[in-house]
Amino acid sequence: MARRIEELEDETGAVIKYRRHANGRGLVSPSARVAESAHIEPSAYVEADARIGLDAYIGAGSWIDSGATVGDRTFVGANVHIGKNCIVGSGVRIGSNVKIGENAMIGNGARVDRDEQVPAGAVIELRGTAAARAALAAPPRSARLTRRAA
Repeated sequence: MARRIEELEDETGAVIKYRRHANGRGLVSPSARVAESAHIEPSAYVEADARIGLDAYIGAGSWIDSGATVGDRTFVGANVHIGKNCIVGSGVRIGSNVKIGENAMIGNGARVDRDEQVPAGAVIELRGTAAARAALAAPPRSARLTRRAA
């Protein structure tokens, strides 16, 4: 039987403990809350105080930073970084290799195409791939992108 607790050393030399999630075997901080029905790939990390909703999928190599929330039935592709204290709504689809800055908010049903970078503090409230791409391409106003569907 494989070990359920993993210990890793960070860049400062501190030892950080993770447990393996039963569904997918991903690494989860003991203080994170992850739904039993969520699937966390074996090479994905969920940091302290993060929350992962029902039936969410976290892809290989992805990193859910501390304090971040990922909603129900949300798909997070491979090698995605969701920054500290981000809120990702329910039914969101995030493509592979996406980087989401700290405190960003992605509304329910939004789509973020692969290889995109969402700036810190951005707000995406649109549905559909083209709408999300338009929100990312627009210059930020006071480090916040706010768009509403017409």
